[in-house]
Order: sequence, then C-alpha cells, then structure tokens
Amino acid sequence: MKGLRLLQGMVLVCILLIPVLIFMFLKSFGNNEYDLPVYFEKGVDNPFRECPITDTTQHYIPEFAFANQNDQLVGSEDMKGKITIVDFFFTSCPSICPVMSKEMERVNDMFREEDRVRILSISIDPEYDTPEVLQSYADEHGAQAGKWDFLSGDKLETYQLARCGFVLPTIDGMGVPDDFVHSDKFVLIDEQGRIRGYYSGTNREDVDLLMLETKVLLHGKD
Repeated sequence: MKGLRLLQGMVLVCILLIPVLIFMFLKSFGNNEYDLPVYFEKGVDNPFRECPITDTTQHYIPEFAFANQNDQLVGSEDMKGKITIVDFFFTSCPSICPVMSKEMERVNDMFREEDRVRILSISIDPEYDTPEVLQSYADEHGAQAGKWDFLSGDKLETYQLARCGFVLPTIDGMGVPDDFVHSDKFVLIDEQGRIRGYYSGTNREDVDLLMLETKVLLHGKD
C-alpha cells in the first residue's frame, strides 16, 4: 500500500512539474541567440597567389558591377544594406545548374516580398550569356530584375570575383559546357558585405538551412 501511495505521489509531482519545465524551456529558448559565423575575419588564404595580396583583417565582397537581364548595371553597390544570396552558374550548364536554379526559385519565392533580401546569379560564361539570353533564362524561373538578377560581365573580372571575392573555385571551360567547373554553393552575404554562410544549391536541406539563416540575419542584431 505504501508503495502504491509513493508511486501516486511521484506521478502527481511529475504532473505538477510539467508546466514549470515547459515554461523554463520556453524562457530559455527565447533568450538563446542563433549565432551565424562571420567568414574570413583574418583575411582569405591565398596559397597560389591568384588573388591580390590583402591584409589580415575582415574580408568583404569587393566592388563589381555587371549587366543584368535588363542590360542594367548591378553589383556591389546594390548589395549595400541588403542581405544578398549569390551563386555562380551558366545557362548552358548540362549538370548542376538546372537543379541550383530550381532551388533558387524556392529562395526567391520565400523572400519575394522582403525588400531587404536580393539574389544575384552570376554567369561564368559571359560570352554566351548575353542580357538577352539571361532574360530568357530569368523568365523561365520567374525572376524579376531588381529582386533576382542574372549578371554577366568581363570574364577575367568574373573569375577573379568568384575566386577572390566569394572564395569559390571556378575554372573556365573555354566555351565547352562540359569543361566549365564551378561551385554548387549559394553564398549568404550580410548587409555589411561579409560572407556568413555557404550552402549546397543542389541539396534541399541545405537550401532550407540557407532560408532559415537568412531569416536569422533579417531579425537578428548582427
């Protein structure tokens, strides 16, 4: 009998503690901060000397301006004060680009009404990807200039921007689609021009994480 009473007492205590534990959990959760890393706070490693020599302070996206699908210049100036998601692609890409662009559609849909978020997709085959070609590609993916811009510019500047600005591997295919090499990464850039994350544009879960962490930047203090 004593054992039954003890068991009943323990059950009652547990029941009474549940609301307290839930409250403490929610209170603790509300005080937690989701910290995103800041990449390259001491500069970017440059072992092959393919990038200009820089100091060892915080790395920022360098200045650039390329033509978008409307043949208007868009670039680093337009990123100031915005959270920007960037990828490198080319319209004739036979492998990962179609998947990346479909995933970027999801990102575009998520932040379509958010003025502080914009998307830049930069072509690594600017000789083929003229503004007219980019406009057709943008139409296929429901992209509006000013929100999701497809860019092409000088080839040497593009490759240096990819390798040294966004710190992504990129190899020129010399016009042969199968010979181009570029990263599948989407890059998250904060309002100050710092890199805050890399995400596989061919992985749905990674893109979900990108969207979550974009929201963290939108509503965070950093």
